[in-house]
Amino acid sequence: MSVLDNFGQWKDFLSNRLQHAQSQGMDQSSISNLATEIGGYLASHVEPKNPEEKVLQELWQVADDQEKHAIANMMVKLVQK
Repeated sequence: MSVLDNFGQWKDFLSNRLQHAQSQGMDQSSISNLATEIGGYLASHVEPKNPEEKVLQELWQVADDQEKHAIANMMVKLVQK
């Protein structure tokens, strides 16, 4: 089973990766930029496995660069809590 199959598992996976990045000294700006790159890759190359991922993909596809950065930042904030 892939972490992409279940949105809750996906958020847990992202949270763990975020905690690891922060523990290694990655600053918030770098995390934000990396999250935007990952979002772009997922939207372009990975088929959504659940309704939440489908919504994120559709939002990403219609967003401009600033909005994509905002979506990525919101995902980071979502998994930080």
